[in-house]
Order: sequence, then C-alpha cells, then structure tokens
Amino acid sequence: MGRFGYELISVMFVLQLVFLVGSHTLTGSIAFLNLTNDGACSIVFGIVSAIILLLLALPPSFAEVAILGYVDFTSIILAIGITVIATGVQRNEMQMASDWSAWPAPDAGFVDAFIAVTNIVFAYSFAICQFSFMDEMHTPKDFVKSIWLLGIIEIIIYTLTGALIYSFVGQDVKSPALLSAGPLLSKIAFGIALPVIFISGSINGTVAGRYIHGRVYRDSVTRYINTVKGWTSWIALITVLTLVAWVLAEAIPFFEDLLAISSSLFISGFTFYFPAMMWFMLIRQGSPFSKENLVWTVLNVVCFIIGIVILVGGTYASVEDIVSAFSRPFLAAFV
Repeated sequence: MGRFGYELISVMFVLQLVFLVGSHTLTGSIAFLNLTNDGACSIVFGIVSAIILLLLALPPSFAEVAILGYVDFTSIILAIGITVIATGVQRNEMQMASDWSAWPAPDAGFVDAFIAVTNIVFAYSFAICQFSFMDEMHTPKDFVKSIWLLGIIEIIIYTLTGALIYSFVGQDVKSPALLSAGPLLSKIAFGIALPVIFISGSINGTVAGRYIHGRVYRDSVTRYINTVKGWTSWIALITVLTLVAWVLAEAIPFFEDLLAISSSLFISGFTFYFPAMMWFMLIRQGSPFSKENLVWTVLNVVCFIIGIVILVGGTYASVEDIVSAFSRPFLAAFV
C-alpha cells in the first residue's frame, strides 16, 4: 500500500502496544483492588500501576530486561496453576456438575457473541512484538524458530487454562479469570501474578518507544539513547506513552471491553487481514488459482474475511457494550 500503508500500519502498531499497556494498567488496578479489599479508589491504583509500568519500561534495551522474562513466565504459570487447582477443588467440594456449555448462552445477543470472539482473538495474538525482538537477537535467523516455539507454548497454555477454568467454574467465570479462584486464593494468585502484569505490560511500552524513537532519530546517534539528549527524549517518550495508556484504562475501565476494542481495531489486521494481503502481494509465486497455490489462496481469503468481519462487527459490539456499561450506573441512579 505504499507510503500510506507504511504509515497506517505504523500508527496501528503503536496504538495496539499502547492499548496493551493500558490493559495491563487496568489489570494492575484490579489486582491491587483485590489484594486490598477495595481499600482505595481505583484511580489511585491505576496511577500506581502506570508508574510501575513506566519505571520498568525505561531500560531501552531488551537485553537489559531479558532476565525478567524468566520471572515473568514463572509468575504467570504459578498464578494460573493456583487458579486452576483452586477452581477444581471448589467444584469438587460443591459435588455438583458445572453449568459450562460448548454453546453460547441462549440469551446471548450479537454484542455478547462478538465481545467473546474478540477476547479470544486477543488471547491468541502473540507475535506483534517479535520483529522488534529480532532486531536484538544474537542469531536473527532463529527468528522463525522463536515464533514457532512461542506460538506452540502459548496456544497450549492459553487453551488448557481457559478450558479447565471454564469447565470448573461454568457460566459464572469472571474476567480476569484469577478472580474466579475465591476470595483468599484469588489474592494469592494476583499477588504472584503482579510480576507478569507489570513486566509484560512494560515490554509493550518499551517496544512502542523503541519504534517511535528509532524513527524520529533515524539518522542521529541519539537513536542509541546513550547521550543526554537521547535519555531525555527517551524518558519523555515513555512517560507520554504510559500516560496515554493510563487515560485509556480510565476511559474504558471494563476489562473485556478494553480487550475487545483493541482486538477489533488492531489485532484483526495484524493477525488476519494483513498477513493474508502479504501472502497475495509479497509471498505468492504464480497464479493464485494454480494447483500449488489453490489451498493457500482459499485459506488466505478466509483469513481476510474473518479479519474484516472482526474489524467491523467487533468494533460495533465493543462501542455498544462500552456505552451500555457506562449507562447502567446512571440509569440505576434514577430507578
């Protein structure tokens, strides 16, 4: 798509990363509220979460925070492990079947269905930062291997976690799912999950900052952030990005809706219709209707259609649900 496409995807890339930082800001606020029994205003905890994300995003090199990745992974595995075990034990103690179903709830409408779909799309969109990581890999040719490894591990963990917790909890499963572990164990799970909430969130801020900083100072030594000017501009940039993410988290303080609108506007492209377009325009060799390309043509057409449907339907559903969520407290006040 030429220069227009370059700028469009750049804006979408940065906005998606900022939305991810915002989702982690909101998750951190939910975690602190849960740990303190709603001991303070959610805005206060949102500010605290944003400050932590800001500080962790300040190291400009991924090598400097690589060790935190191991802490990050251990944190999420322990947190979801506690949640899965706790919900399973609670279901066993209740000695009654869960009300989970493989089919949508009978009263689920268009908005509910698309919010659920966009949340699933959000969960499985795992590779948006990989190009930035490749830039600092010791052996860049291992990039494809890292994508396969990350994808396989994440799909297995996310699928097992979602399926097990839903089968144990049923229709009353909460979002985030850690809230479903019960009052005490959810506190423990959120306490253990704090590293992954803030480390993963801050990495998105670092990636967005690196991309913008690298473009602004493309032909200057300032891009390496090893001068006074470099550090000053870097800190200012990360501060602005984190501030915007915090505003988004406060403007859309509903976890599912924040994920849904991010998924609809941006992930639908990065996961579905952009890869399909890339295959047709950059990778495909020969006619799309040739025998060797026919299967790939069908698959990429399907991916493109799915992406457009999520973009349009998901955005509409997200906006409708956000408007409805904001109107409920005001309506209740007049009843």
